[in-house]
Amino acid sequence: MSSLSEQVALNVRQRQLLPAGSAVLVAVSGGVDSMVLLHVLHSLAAEQGRGLVVAHFDHGLRGAASTGDARFVERAARRLGLECVVERGAVQALARERGWSVEMAARELRHEFLARTAKRRGLGTVALAHHADDQVELFFLRLLRGAGGGLAGMKWRSPSPADLAITLIRPFLDQPKVALLEFAREQKIHFREDATNASEDILRNRVRRELLPLLRDRYASGCERTILRTMAIVGAETEFVQAAARDWLGKKRRTPFADLSIAVQRQAICFELVRLGLAADFELVERLRLEPGVKYSWQEGWLVREVAGTVEFQRAESPVALSEPLPLALDAKPGTVEYDGVKVVWHIRRHQTTAGATRRTEGQERFDAGLVGSPIVLRHWRPGDRFQPIGMALTVKLQDLFTNAKVPTRERPGRLVAEAADGRIFWVEGLRIAEPFKLSQSTRVQLEWRWHRPR
Repeated sequence: MSSLSEQVALNVRQRQLLPAGSAVLVAVSGGVDSMVLLHVLHSLAAEQGRGLVVAHFDHGLRGAASTGDARFVERAARRLGLECVVERGAVQALARERGWSVEMAARELRHEFLARTAKRRGLGTVALAHHADDQVELFFLRLLRGAGGGLAGMKWRSPSPADLAITLIRPFLDQPKVALLEFAREQKIHFREDATNASEDILRNRVRRELLPLLRDRYASGCERTILRTMAIVGAETEFVQAAARDWLGKKRRTPFADLSIAVQRQAICFELVRLGLAADFELVERLRLEPGVKYSWQEGWLVREVAGTVEFQRAESPVALSEPLPLALDAKPGTVEYDGVKVVWHIRRHQTTAGATRRTEGQERFDAGLVGSPIVLRHWRPGDRFQPIGMALTVKLQDLFTNAKVPTRERPGRLVAEAADGRIFWVEGLRIAEPFKLSQSTRVQLEWRWHRPR
């Protein structure tokens, strides 16, 4: 048995990566890392009586090269007498649909495929070929993105992000890439080169090809060992803080949230966001941590951290499809229309200057019909709409008026407005009339405008 196989066998045993006699799904891309993993696990499986199934996900990103990778893996599995499951995913389509990077979409689909394949074959474990160099690269990727506890890197075993019932294992985490290349050379293991590994557009590649060589040459020749040691320290301390936060959240009678250490406060909020199925970033966690009781707009609702420490998510109602603008002819006859649940009634009549005629009642307004003109347009509020309320000399943004009137953000798109024949807004549901269209001594005919929105 080679030194690499011996070390992997030791890792599996000491770190309890595999239950005795359990079969494993091996993720194989066709590159050197996964091909070495396949051969090492195959040799160990023969000795320990474990079964293997090979899984390959074709990302479909490199045309004929991607198809060639899939065929190569199938042939390699067949030579070893192993079942091989291959699936192709629409990575670019998912990236466009969700606004993700291609790398993020590929990772999502790949993990879904591996978890689904493992479950269908009754396997609880998926083996991945991540190694020590991957850990170092991940450290810098997360450092540049501000990952905090994520600097601990990948774990030897962890639940699949696609299915918590499936366990991911990484038997190579203490092995450098050079050891895998040496093993492939010694054992004459064929593998495929992925051309995207040389692309300067991918940040991981720039870390591998530019940043790490610079650190080795100019700052610390053994920087990888130092970084891995740092990741181990950060990982242990993160686990301690996470345990303290879980313990605090699990108690019926808790220490006041404000008395917890800042690290435990942050982790408790992170756990609360995970419980709600929401992604967290540092700014959100800090807002919730520092300002209890304050609502923050987040995704499709509002988040609030109670004084006791729990985080609640209030989901906004699904937006209702709004109708297109509706032209209306204002003639001598009274008219009625129902527009997205609001009933509007109008009547044009000769203007009377008595006090009773100008007294304002709820759900009713009067305008100078001659100034309003015909036809008018009934529609919903749009961002950017401007309006000149009665008594004001200039137009202002309707959005600002809604804010001053404390109209909830979620209600604003449904508010109705009416445009005069010249395109200016003369009426806004819930606000006073427009200054340019008010009744005056020169008014000859008036527009009586009534509306009713069921509560």
